[in-house]
Amino acid sequence: MLVIAIVAVIPVWRICQRAGYPGWLGFLILIPMVNLALLYFIAFADWPADKPKTPNE
Repeated sequence: MLVIAIVAVIPVWRICQRAGYPGWLGFLILIPMVNLALLYFIAFADWPADKPKTPNE
């Protein structure tokens, strides 16, 4: 079960980071029903990483 958990968490961790959210959200994939909410959130939310950067940042 630990191997399955690692295989599930690592990709979601990376997706969250690339989307601009904290990587620790990847652990939510292990909680039933919360994992579906997380996937819908990532799929339909505006990603901070996609927002244009201003010259002052």
